[in-house]
Amino acid sequence: MRITRLTDDPSVSTEPWTGPAAARRAEPETQPESLSAAGPGPDTAHAGHSVPRLLLGERLRRLREAQYLTLEEAAETIRLPIARLGLMEVGRTSFRPRDVSDLLTAYDVHDDADRSTALSLAEQANAPGWWAPFRDVTPGWLHSYLGLEQAAGLIRSYEVQFVPGLLQTPEYARAVIVLGHGDASDRQLRRRAELRARRQRILRRPRPPHLWAVIDEAALRRPIGGPQVMRDQLEHLIAVSELPHITLQVLPFAAGGHSAAGGPVALLRMPQQGLPDRVYLEQLLDGHYPEDPEDIRYYRQVIDRLVTTAEPPARTGELLRGICEQGWG
Repeated sequence: MRITRLTDDPSVSTEPWTGPAAARRAEPETQPESLSAAGPGPDTAHAGHSVPRLLLGERLRRLREAQYLTLEEAAETIRLPIARLGLMEVGRTSFRPRDVSDLLTAYDVHDDADRSTALSLAEQANAPGWWAPFRDVTPGWLHSYLGLEQAAGLIRSYEVQFVPGLLQTPEYARAVIVLGHGDASDRQLRRRAELRARRQRILRRPRPPHLWAVIDEAALRRPIGGPQVMRDQLEHLIAVSELPHITLQVLPFAAGGHSAAGGPVALLRMPQQGLPDRVYLEQLLDGHYPEDPEDIRYYRQVIDRLVTTAEPPARTGELLRGICEQGWG
């Protein structure tokens, strides 16, 4: 049996997690009055360019709305494609300093400190992501998620086909990668496995995100890589489910139909106050990032319902041991 321990670091928070309500974000009572107030917090060393992009995009959106300008009107004012400005406001593209400067002028922001802070954030937002060395094996649509995952303070997810990527053992991960990239070279397979291992480091850092995952029973019984690989994978899940920053729940077959029958869902929450939750829906050939607040609210409710439908976290170890003995013993 191979178990990969994540952390014994005493600095990891042991604050109890109390259920779905604990994961709902309370809207801040006040919004930042200046760009400097919305700057990155002290724990952004692992976030790459994602946090600066999100902070600057959110601030530009608020400034635009404060001037009662539509997205189309603001884009036309500085002769910028509407689609690009939309991506800027949700933090999914780089920022050209000239565009940021022109937008600040259009939004009547003339304070030197505010403008300097915004341009500094734009510079940080344009820095290469940590995954830059893996661009040969990462499609463009995945880049936003990789940055969000590294920056998140809370990651909530539902998986129906596979064990969550952040919790996969090396052997299980390779088997999953081969399924999706059977025609890839050995080097490419190794690179993809290295990328997945690199992603998992966030769970071992001193202040890791809280990972709250609901795993469908089907994913735990599907023979990926063979009995030994599955046995090791379930033993690993049993071990990590006891860590304070990981909450695992099993959605059993007996629960019947459920609200996320369409596929996997991930909801990510940033630790910086005032940033909206982000949703990621992965498909076979691309990923989708719903941006409408109503859509995000809908997916948050879907995950909340899954949490109440699934078996409670206290039963996870027992259920995993039972599945291991029945199917992979």
